[in-house]
Amino acid sequence: MTLEERSDLVLTFAEVLYVNGQSTDETLAAAERLGTNLDLRASIIPRWGELQLQARDGGASLVSVRAADPTGVDMDRVASAMRAVDEVGAGRLTAPAVAEAISAISHAPPAPTWLFTLAAAAGAAALSVLFGVQHPRAVALVIASAGVGAVLRRTLAQYSTNALLQPLCAALLAGVIGALAVRYELSSSVRLVAVCPCMILVPGPHVLNGMMDLAAARVHLGASRLAYAGLVILAISAGLLFGLGLLHVSLPVGEPGRAAEVVGTFRWLWCSDRRGRRLRRRRPDPHSSRASFGYAVRGHRFCLSGIDDAGRLPLQNGERPAAAHQQLEYDSGALGCDDR
Repeated sequence: MTLEERSDLVLTFAEVLYVNGQSTDETLAAAERLGTNLDLRASIIPRWGELQLQARDGGASLVSVRAADPTGVDMDRVASAMRAVDEVGAGRLTAPAVAEAISAISHAPPAPTWLFTLAAAAGAAALSVLFGVQHPRAVALVIASAGVGAVLRRTLAQYSTNALLQPLCAALLAGVIGALAVRYELSSSVRLVAVCPCMILVPGPHVLNGMMDLAAARVHLGASRLAYAGLVILAISAGLLFGLGLLHVSLPVGEPGRAAEVVGTFRWLWCSDRRGRRLRRRRPDPHSSRASFGYAVRGHRFCLSGIDDAGRLPLQNGERPAAAHQQLEYDSGALGCDDR
């Protein structure tokens, strides 16, 4: 193969990975590994909207540029391309054969619509369970909304390549179904029927790839990925709110976190631990030998459950020694932890 043919093969391989959701680091490493197997020193420079290849073979060099928008996610194509380059490295696949394999992978159809719909419905149902859905009818509505939204997205993909149209329309449909569920009292106040089908539309791979690009100092590419993910999230939010607004339904404002109870819980645990340590360090009362077993049980209960006045537990003689009473009042009152 000539230098141009090998360069075109490496660039096509990198494009398949780049536009289907593979991380930038993995794309660059795999392209360089393929170039090495083809006796080619290849270097990929990724940018938003294009890939640039700098190839060298001895004294000859070549620079190629190809348009590539990293807006898709198809991990089946990514996995197939990675297996192909591993086959080349193992010597089980020749250069002409890998060219045909990469071409077939790049034109491979996406997952079947029924499988895509099933995955979307299962993901939305799982999210609804995680966020606390309680009624089977609400789960059924979530499954139906996510499934119909998946079919709608596949239908729109046949007529438009706009990357924002599909999540916008799917979120709009979810908002309308969620609003109907609220009208007929089939959804809780947290609107999970409307929100959960929209959560599966969030472009998680683009957010992760953008953050990894920023961490690797590829600022331009990372910022572009995050900007694209932000536009998709904005389209999802707009579609959801518009769908709810068609039937005059709004999303509730959640309550603020109950931080006071958390602080109070830790304060109670700290005070209980302090009281338990003080009682364990206290010298035994010489006048309490008559009820040693009862006071031992009482102290054990005090240390484990944090009872303020464990002396109210029944004892053998029905009395509490005065010295023990005074010392307990000092231990618990000095801490100032009894005012719950």
